[in-house]
Amino acid sequence: MTGPAAPSRPLAAPLRRRAHVLRGIGVCFRLALLLPGIAAAQVEAPSSEGTQDRDEAGAPVSAESTPAEPEAPAETRTVVTATRLPRPLRDVPATTVVIPRDEIERSPTLTQDALVRTLPSAATFRRTPSLVADPTAQGLNLRGLAPSGVARGLVLLDGLPVNDPYGGWVFWRALPRLGLDRIEVVPTGGSALYGSAALGGVVQLISQPIVGVIDADVSVGNQGTGFFGARIADRWKRVGISLEAEGLTSDGYRIVPADQRGSIDANTPSKHLTGQARVEVQATDDLLLTARASLFRETQNGGTRYTVASVDLAWFTGSARLRTQDTGTFELGLYGRTQHFAQNRARVSADRDYEIRSAFQDVPANDQGGSLVWTGPNLTLGGTHVLAAGVDARRAAGTAQELLFPATYTPTSIYARTTRGTQLSGGLFVQDLYTVSSALEFAGTLRWDVWRNRDGYQLESRSDGYTTATDFAPRTAGQLSPRLAARLRPLDWLTLRASVYRAFRAPTLNELYRPFQVGTVLTAANPDLDAERLWGTEAGVETLGPGGLIGRITGFWNVLDAPVTNVTLATPLPDGTTRQRQNLGQARVRGVELGTDWRPARQWTVLAAYTFVDPVVTDAPGQPDLVGRQLPQDPRHRGSLSVTFDEPSLLTATAQLRVVGPQYEDDLNARGMGGAAIVDLFVSRHLFWKVAAFAAVENLFDRSYLAGRAGVDTLAPPFQARVGLRLRDGFNERFSAAERGVPVH
Repeated sequence: MTGPAAPSRPLAAPLRRRAHVLRGIGVCFRLALLLPGIAAAQVEAPSSEGTQDRDEAGAPVSAESTPAEPEAPAETRTVVTATRLPRPLRDVPATTVVIPRDEIERSPTLTQDALVRTLPSAATFRRTPSLVADPTAQGLNLRGLAPSGVARGLVLLDGLPVNDPYGGWVFWRALPRLGLDRIEVVPTGGSALYGSAALGGVVQLISQPIVGVIDADVSVGNQGTGFFGARIADRWKRVGISLEAEGLTSDGYRIVPADQRGSIDANTPSKHLTGQARVEVQATDDLLLTARASLFRETQNGGTRYTVASVDLAWFTGSARLRTQDTGTFELGLYGRTQHFAQNRARVSADRDYEIRSAFQDVPANDQGGSLVWTGPNLTLGGTHVLAAGVDARRAAGTAQELLFPATYTPTSIYARTTRGTQLSGGLFVQDLYTVSSALEFAGTLRWDVWRNRDGYQLESRSDGYTTATDFAPRTAGQLSPRLAARLRPLDWLTLRASVYRAFRAPTLNELYRPFQVGTVLTAANPDLDAERLWGTEAGVETLGPGGLIGRITGFWNVLDAPVTNVTLATPLPDGTTRQRQNLGQARVRGVELGTDWRPARQWTVLAAYTFVDPVVTDAPGQPDLVGRQLPQDPRHRGSLSVTFDEPSLLTATAQLRVVGPQYEDDLNARGMGGAAIVDLFVSRHLFWKVAAFAAVENLFDRSYLAGRAGVDTLAPPFQARVGLRLRDGFNERFSAAERGVPVH
């Protein structure tokens, strides 16, 4: 059943703007279907906030001067995330994994977080997808580095951060899928280039270039699932415009197991709506300007009347890239966001036949930030040097307003709490990418960050009318983050990589000031939290074999000092809180990654990957029982295998196996959750013109396994199936760049 939506601020104006955007997309879509012949081709334009390819000598190459080509072999793809410079994938000195556009198209997954989780080294906090999970449980985790609701990995969209400014989690459904060109994952400490949020690595979503195209997906499935997405883009001489919108609705499923379910337990319905507009202007041959505006609305029900959450988000970005003949390239990026998160919490009887509202939280937040990065021209000194330097800054502010409904009112019962704070952060870095020869390359990076927490305040109101106001003292801290990486290719088929790094993560406003509840477990905030700090190293081997066979093995060792962890308290607090966020001593996370890409024939692709992680608490002052325990929500074993057959004249099919090992819900390792093996399928066939039919199934054999055990057990998604139609029309492919008026350098 659905419950009443949580109160929120008036949203009439944003909703009207979203409606106008959707109507505009619909009109453009219909016109393009009626007039497919009027559009003309153009070659690939520069990516929006993106990157610039370079020739073998390292000189910039205009993206417009190179016609669009089929998906490049994995070893020749250009990536940018690991070094903030465009480099061929096999030349990058740090481990980088790419999910290209064709794999995104063929994936059986429905949501972006589920897509990223098909890589064994990437996960979100819990096993439930964003389709049914509260956004605060969707923190990104890479290589098992102490999972939590707060992400220990940075998520970028075309170079700019999308992590929540208040809590650090990720609104995955706010990231449209049709416009993605690829996803780059760098699962290693990235603070030397990106600062605090990149403690455990970086996931970057890179948009497709703006060329004439119409994309549309529509599908329906069981559990009342319906999806619609559309994207239209075109370019008029030096101006390119892209409009994109997605809508998703689902009735969800009964998330509580049948043997624990009570009369209050129902499905987990949700609705998601996102829209974005992107504009590129090639002001001159050397100056590219871009702007983006995104809107997002989400409502979710956790399965009972009083477990409702909603999000409203508006995000705006702008960037400029200037190339100069003698001094290199300058890239400026600016962004701003305002959002509103609201959540109800419930108090549930032991038999789950009765619930009452226990709390309501209203959390408005906003942030503003920017970065300026300079990439110098090639310098020759004992080889080739490419220098880069950058500076960035961010301001994040938020307020958590709570109404509390105690089980028993006493004169000292707290019925209202308001906390707020502001965090200022910034850093600067310098990097030298030193190519000694085609066989040997070094990358040295050094970054200094400073952050300051200020305006921290808490006001608590009691039933007897007494109020307590607390001002938290401002705190300032800094961190030096070095990284040194090397890539050696003694033979053309053999590449060796190694790196050593230091990274950190400053606590978020959410961890400092906002208490939260999952199931029946209450966790308190902690305004005295310090930053987490990480020392790590990795080393790996990559080989190229016959028939396009690529094999990779990477070992890693990370030591995380003072991780922010939800620690079980020896004595509950007066309000019943049993856990609190604390900096918990030290944890060691070591492991190995294996990966294979194989194309035995033109139609066949085989991808396999496995990650083993050994995450153990090694020091826990005041909590000796935790030493030697496995970190919660962190399975030791994760693996995936996918086989794709792609013959356009016949069909495209992907079979995917995902395996996740046992893990624990809690820090004491008292509540275990078993492993699972899940099979997914995707099949599509061309029907006519540019239209194809497809079917997708997740959890084909309806494997039942646990997602969480926070007071009450919860289930991961059961069998999910959907069928739909897909339109892909690159209507500009029939004309040349000159005919379209695209500037060619």
